[in-house]
Amino acid sequence: MNVIYILWLRQLKRYFRSRSRIIGSLGQPILFLLAFGFGFSSIYKQAGQGNYFQFLTPGIIAQSVLFTSIFAGIEIIWDRQFGFLKETLVAPVSRLQIMIGRTLGGATVAVFQGFIVLTVATIFGFRPANPSMIPVAILFMIITAVLFTAFGTAVASMLEDMQGFQLIMNFLIMPLFFLSGALFPLSGLPTALGVITAINPLSYGVDGMRGAFTAISHFGMLTDFSVLGIMTVVLLVTGSYLFSKIQI
Repeated sequence: MNVIYILWLRQLKRYFRSRSRIIGSLGQPILFLLAFGFGFSSIYKQAGQGNYFQFLTPGIIAQSVLFTSIFAGIEIIWDRQFGFLKETLVAPVSRLQIMIGRTLGGATVAVFQGFIVLTVATIFGFRPANPSMIPVAILFMIITAVLFTAFGTAVASMLEDMQGFQLIMNFLIMPLFFLSGALFPLSGLPTALGVITAINPLSYGVDGMRGAFTAISHFGMLTDFSVLGIMTVVLLVTGSYLFSKIQI
């Protein structure tokens, strides 16, 4: 447990020491909130769908969690290139504990980033439909963060250079985000697009947060929680296996 705590704390220290990283990672979510949230608000309202800013905010929070948690995996490659990973792996501790510590650290950073986006959105006028459901929304943020941090760790465990990781992640992240229902309702989609969104794990994170924050849910919050839970366990097991196979 000491190893898990040390690695978790190390991830947090890395994050909070880099103010430019915190500020830089807020640029895109704030741009989406302002440009889309207010830019399409009148169109969305005319279509009889209500307040688009309220609808959009949970999706942008999920976007921030997604980006931050997946790119936590790049630190494995960084540590491998500069020798810290070798020092960690030769220690007399389980690689499973090392992987869990890193995953929890990356997920904590991602959740914190999501909190910042939520705070900014609140300043611009976002209001949860039922404040008592905020803890449920936080739970979905945590599960989503753990899921995609484990996914980033699994991918990084198979790669040896940062350029390859960034190319793969950029290829995956944008489809995951745009096809998750973060920007548009999932009801009434063409069949093919509906199938794609249904197999996208981020769709359930977005839908769960949106259900908790705004009481609008497409799949149902129990389904969201179940799918995210199963996917998180699968990716944690997969990530642990791939991490245990890293050659030093």
